[in-house]
Amino acid sequence: MQKSTAILGSFVFFVLAPGIVMGLVPWWISHWEMRPPLVGFFGFRIIGALLIAVGAPMLLDSFARFAIQGLGTPAPVLPTRHLVVSGFYRYVRNPMYVGGVAIIFGQGLLFGDVRLFAYGMFVWLASHLFVLGYEEPKLRKTFAHQYSEYCRNVPRWIPRLKAWKSER
Repeated sequence: MQKSTAILGSFVFFVLAPGIVMGLVPWWISHWEMRPPLVGFFGFRIIGALLIAVGAPMLLDSFARFAIQGLGTPAPVLPTRHLVVSGFYRYVRNPMYVGGVAIIFGQGLLFGDVRLFAYGMFVWLASHLFVLGYEEPKLRKTFAHQYSEYCRNVPRWIPRLKAWKSER
């Protein structure tokens, strides 16, 4: 796949997947209406804004890396040709999902809406099952030893504190 096609495909997938999952559905649930802070603690709003501020760059950077470095898209129908292990991928194997769930939980804290936490847990569980059932087996088959080494060094969901550096 050419880089321009990968960028366009990633952009379209970004609008369709995260745009709906992290934007449209949370809006349907909460209408992005500010409710009283959870348990009356205003600090949760600040934590929520910080989660969104951390999650959004993780998501955007990961999409860009798939197109530019991996020469593919996050969509299973147009996968990358190269295993992407740079950027946030040096800290956690699934920064798109981690960033996306952080955005949803951040919205829950920011808007004071517990329904977004239930939705965020559903999104995380669906992501986890997809990763275990499809993504990881496909990556093990496609990238064999390179992916196994990566899995041994980078956790699936909880980010490392120090970036992993591949020996390649």
